[in-house]
Amino acid sequence: MSAAMTEGLKHWRLERDAEGIAWLTFDRAEESVNTLSGEVMRELASVLDALDAAPPRGLVILSGKASGFIAGADIAEFGQVIDLAGARALIERGWNLFNRLAAVRYPTCALVRGFCVGGGTELALACNRIVAVDDPGTRFSLPEVMLGIVPGWGGMLRLPARIGAPAALDMMLTGRALDVRRAKTLGLVDDIAPARLMREHAAAAVLSGAPRKPLSLLQRLLSGPLRSVVAKKAMAGVAKRASRRHYPAPYAIIDMWRDFGGNALAVPEGHASSMGALVAHPTTANLQRVYHLRERLRGFGKPEGVELPVVRHVHVVGAGVMGGDIAAWCALRGFRVTLQDSSAERIAPALQRAAKAWGRKFRRDRRGLRAALDRLVPDVTGDGVAGADVIIEAIYENLEAKQALFRDIERRAKPDALIATNTSSLRVEDIAAGLRTPSRLVGIHFFNPVAQMPLVEVVSGAASDPLAVQRAAAFVGALDKLPLPVASHPGFLVNAVLGPYMLEAMKCVDEGIAPEVVDRAALDFGMAMGPVELIDTVGLDIALAAGARLTGVAQAPACLQRHVDAGRLGRKTGSGFYEWTDGKPQRGEVSSVPDGLTERLLAPLVAVTRRCVEQQVVADADLADAGLIFGAGFAPWTGGPLHHERLKPH
Repeated sequence: MSAAMTEGLKHWRLERDAEGIAWLTFDRAEESVNTLSGEVMRELASVLDALDAAPPRGLVILSGKASGFIAGADIAEFGQVIDLAGARALIERGWNLFNRLAAVRYPTCALVRGFCVGGGTELALACNRIVAVDDPGTRFSLPEVMLGIVPGWGGMLRLPARIGAPAALDMMLTGRALDVRRAKTLGLVDDIAPARLMREHAAAAVLSGAPRKPLSLLQRLLSGPLRSVVAKKAMAGVAKRASRRHYPAPYAIIDMWRDFGGNALAVPEGHASSMGALVAHPTTANLQRVYHLRERLRGFGKPEGVELPVVRHVHVVGAGVMGGDIAAWCALRGFRVTLQDSSAERIAPALQRAAKAWGRKFRRDRRGLRAALDRLVPDVTGDGVAGADVIIEAIYENLEAKQALFRDIERRAKPDALIATNTSSLRVEDIAAGLRTPSRLVGIHFFNPVAQMPLVEVVSGAASDPLAVQRAAAFVGALDKLPLPVASHPGFLVNAVLGPYMLEAMKCVDEGIAPEVVDRAALDFGMAMGPVELIDTVGLDIALAAGARLTGVAQAPACLQRHVDAGRLGRKTGSGFYEWTDGKPQRGEVSSVPDGLTERLLAPLVAVTRRCVEQQVVADADLADAGLIFGAGFAPWTGGPLHHERLKPH
């Protein structure tokens, strides 16, 4: 390898080897991850100038960071864009630079290890070949839609040309990430390389001279003569999930691909999908707010300046739906897990659910499936307590039963084991009252369904050791969940807020408003699920038991009591407020929603959220907004309930 040609470069390192290959390493200075700032991209343009003057046999672009390839554009710079001129300048920067990279006279290859996000994926797409390192962390995504924007640096042009329009639109409209094998199957990736041989694979790819395999005739038709058919189907799919009024970006992606060749700069001003319209739309700023809220929560999972014990073994007590699914998620994330209950028959359903879910996830990776299954161990005797690094209780909501269990756990657990309760409504200090060392107990409160809900409340009781709370947050982060620190309080944040919200929904039903109409009012606003469907999903018996504790209302709503008395407990029994078929509620059509119904449903939710901030259940209003977005499915386009309330005209 020749001496690095780094004169004048701060973020890039350029070297040539004996084969004439130029190796361009991206290592953004003074940052832990690579992002594409204006300065970074100006330097890349100067590198291309140098290579134009002395073309190499091939160019390989790779990352100098251990943490991944490229995490996309610099979000801080995008946040400074406030008008059309700024938006056009930002789009032009990447569009022109990556078009230039795609047109160079020598072959190019992106060598991708770790995350490859947004502009990073667009840079890789501008290369002739993509070699992906066989690593669980290697993933490709174009998540711009989640920020209210579009993949304007060539993603809308090159991704459909590489993998076909239907798959490309699905990826861009959902922000969904592809692992290396899925990316290879679709044709996004040309080669998968083991880490120890990644440079050899990249060198072979860039010098191969072999043309890429063309899209099939059908895929070429779908991107050409039939593109309007594909666009219409994509529009219908988006319309089921999000309204154009609240979420213009996915509609803009389809418009730009169908009508403007994926070129955001070609859309005329005044068009509904123009850059000016996107920049001016309040959802764009609010979704960027949601991004920053997510990053703040992630930060709690990475405490700085504290060396925490390594977690390898997790023990879960209680193999019901919550406990079993918590155990399965821990095993899926690589931990050895022992799952305890009173009999093998009680544990079996949890193992069966895990095997069924993982069978879909690992359908192309039988070895990965077997490894995950081997990590999830049934434990009727509870012997796993003694060796566990983290112990999570997930039994039924009974204070005396939990206290007795934790007395036994404390006696048998390692002195440095983290012990936690998954209680959803009891105070941590009440559960810890019978312990010799109450400071050891914290709350780690997951939401149902565990695999889908990103938020986990990390609950600090009155006596909880702050270091134990930090350990719990770090453990939640290691599970790829978002930890939200909350104080011990009935219902903590999310359930405390959802209780009055669901109560208001049932009052509406008691007044004669159909459940479908109540839910439609919430869904039209942008909630992930209507409140009546949420009650059915949680279980009407659980809603009845927790209702008085969380709302202070002694008398249960008549409709709720009537269904519980009849044994109609919701999804788990196949009927509740709705009849359930194949896990889905059967709803009637809704022709209209009464004026003011949405505001009526949301009023108690907002009021209790505000009260939780005042009572310091959460540290501030931003964290309350984050908790409700990621833990309760509050409409992301709003930026959160308190943020939305502040910005509403009064």
